[in-house]
Amino acid sequence: MDFNFSPEDEAFRKELRAWLDVNAPKGMENSDSFGDEAEDSGEWARRIAWYKKLHHNGWVGIDWPKEYGGRGATILQTIVYYQELARAKAPLPFIGQGASLVGPTLMHWGNEEQKRAHLSKILAGDEIWCQCYSEPNSGSDLASLQTKAVEDGDYFVVNGQKIWTSTAQHADWIFLLVRTDPEAPKHKGISYLLVDMRSPGITVRPLVQMTGATGFNEVFFDDVRVPKKNLVGEKNQGWQVAITTLMFER
Repeated sequence: MDFNFSPEDEAFRKELRAWLDVNAPKGMENSDSFGDEAEDSGEWARRIAWYKKLHHNGWVGIDWPKEYGGRGATILQTIVYYQELARAKAPLPFIGQGASLVGPTLMHWGNEEQKRAHLSKILAGDEIWCQCYSEPNSGSDLASLQTKAVEDGDYFVVNGQKIWTSTAQHADWIFLLVRTDPEAPKHKGISYLLVDMRSPGITVRPLVQMTGATGFNEVFFDDVRVPKKNLVGEKNQGWQVAITTLMFER
């Protein structure tokens, strides 16, 4: 692969640099790039405003396919994008795990109804998403998770606890790993659900760090009813979907 920037890459850089020179926000240079430390509503509102401004001008989801509203940028153009944000001391457009993780996962695994329901809202910043993988007793062995989902008609009923959930205090939706077959080998009985954070039975509790930061959270599920239409991929095959999300995270 040729790692030299092409004329097209440099034209992309010139366009973005010109826009950032006029529009990059002032006074946010020292803010946390990944949003976990957005402690007050004013800081979070500034992040949302910056994200939406980028989106309005076509500078969010640049590596998303054009059919889903992105620019279809190449790997090198994506590198240019982050170089220019750093040069301008502009914050990353991070307001949760939507555009970077669950959006690309839905492109790969979601059905057409799920894509229509969520992708455009994710890209626009109209849905804030968080990731619910880790559990208190699972450690680094994600497949040992114990949050369970039991079928009840057209719903799954979810009970359990997750931890270290970034931006859960701001999120509208959560993508969640649950155990749907406790008798199956641990990698086989997991399912991947999309859950509305306004659902009855969800409690978010901040984890206060030594610095006073509260960007991480515990999330509790008590008889939370999740429509079966929110299952991504096949029941009990959520490990494959989860690995796809983790690959985008890497």
